[in-house]
This record gives sequence, C-alpha cells and structure tokens, in this order.
Amino acid sequence: MLAIPINQDNSPEAVLEVLFRLKVRDVMTHPILTARPSDTLRHIQQVMKKNRITGVPVADDGGALLGIVSMDDIVSALDNGWIEDAASLHMTTNVIVLQESMSLSFCVSYFNRYAFGRFPVLDAASRLVGIVTASDVISTLLVALNKEVERLEQTAPQTSPQAADAAGEAVASGERVVEFRTEPFNFGTAGQASTEIKKLLKASGVEAAITRRIGIASYELEINQVVHSEGGVMRYRIGPDSLVIEAEDTGPGIPDVEKAMTEGFSTASERVRSLGFGAGMGLPNTKRVSDSFEIRSSAGSGTFVRVGFSLKP
Repeated sequence: MLAIPINQDNSPEAVLEVLFRLKVRDVMTHPILTARPSDTLRHIQQVMKKNRITGVPVADDGGALLGIVSMDDIVSALDNGWIEDAASLHMTTNVIVLQESMSLSFCVSYFNRYAFGRFPVLDAASRLVGIVTASDVISTLLVALNKEVERLEQTAPQTSPQAADAAGEAVASGERVVEFRTEPFNFGTAGQASTEIKKLLKASGVEAAITRRIGIASYELEINQVVHSEGGVMRYRIGPDSLVIEAEDTGPGIPDVEKAMTEGFSTASERVRSLGFGAGMGLPNTKRVSDSFEIRSSAGSGTFVRVGFSLKP
C-alpha cells in the first residue's frame, strides 16, 4: 500500500500548518460510487474495472456505511467460488473510517499506521460522504505546500496566530501556562494542543527526542478527552527545565483505574473503535514516555492526569 512520506515529529512548521489547516473534506473524493448489500460481488467487480478503482463502500439507502468490498475481497471470491454471492455475505465489515472534519494530520497518520488503500469518510451524523486514498492526500498536499512556499517567499517570517495565542502568560516564577479546550468528538480542533506545544518546544530549542515524547503524551491525553469525555482542558506548565501536562475533563470517569492502565484494556464504544481509537494503549503509552505520572478518576467524576518531563537532555 502507498504510504505518505511525512514525519509529523520532525516536519517543518509550514508543513504542520498545512496538515492542521486542511481537513479530510478537502482531499476526499465525493460524490462516490457505492454498492448495495444485495449487489453481487461480480457486479461490484465490474464497477471497479469500469471505473479503475480498487474498493467500493457498501451502504444502505440512508447513506449508512455497512462495509467495504476491496480488490482482496474480489480475489477471495473468485478463488472460493462465491463471486455471484451478495456483497453482504463477504464484504469487510470491520472498517476504520475518517470524519470529514478531521485535520489532514489524522489522514496521514492513518495511512502510515494501517495497511489500507482507502478510508471511507463520514459526516457528523455518521453518513457516508466520501472516500480518500493516499494519492488524494499526496496530490492535495503538493498543491497546498507549493502555495505555502510561494506565500513564505513573499512575506517575512511571522509567528503563527495559533502559536501566539498559545504562548500564555509568564508568571513570576518563570513558568508559562498554556491552555487548550477540548470538545467531545470535535475532530476539527483535535490535535491542535499537541501540534502547538511541539512547535513551541522546537522554537525554544528543546531536544527533538524530548519534544517527541511530550508530543506523544499530549496527543494521547488530548484524544482521550475528545473520544471518551464530555470535554475538558489541556494545561501545559512550562518552566525553564521542566514541563508538566495537566489533562482534566468532565464525563464518565474511569471506574477501575488499575484496569485502564493495562495495555489493551478498553471500554471504547463501537463508534470510537471505528474511528481508529480505543486500542487501550493511550494511558499506558503516556506513562511509558513520561518522567512522572499521576492519575485520579472514578465513575462519574471525570478524570485528572498529570505527567511531567525534564527538558534537559
């Protein structure tokens, strides 16, 4: 499968700006060809051949995604003699999807994480509205980055509005406090906190390996709030030699914190899993990369996580 050769940990600031500014809706193909669950795999094969595509989503009359038929599914059907069967009998139903409001950074990470050739795209009401391939992403990125290069050549370097807003206020102790709000299933801004903090640390000359660890912890905690809580705040306390992340949310809380810290344990809903989250690695990953880790939570009380990092090599 085609991967997207972008390392979001080490990419230039201009690339990160483009990845966050563009949304999945800007790169997806729409309207799209779909199949009905009653269509035969033979019919879908002919649709693929005629339109030179390698996958067709299967949806009901209301636009709800039911599954997807890929070229692998067609090959299996030919090998096993069920090419005349209905798509509903052999389509892939465990489908990872993207939301149209997600930033392009999600799209890039999905293609580099999963061995899929395409991802169906849903709107806020979970209706199928498009499909995106790695080629779609790369072609759109090339155009956007060329425009960004032209803009940078014509203007003097300036601090981005987001970074300026994120700078916070320095207090007497020399500590800078930066805050970002999160909202449930708002993927339009999800990832902003992690992106901005990495940019601030990079501009401050913090070692790349330390910045990467902080970025991992920040992203995991931020996404946890977006997909598991009713919203919250990501707070960053940046001192001369250390950084502390405080992630505080309202919502269902965690009934059993010890289980939640076990790799692979998750209570994620089907919707969360379909979006590529809920593998049960968020909190364990956060603890693994941090220098200090503290969590407080109980059923119905929300969750508070504090992690610390030394900024010295």
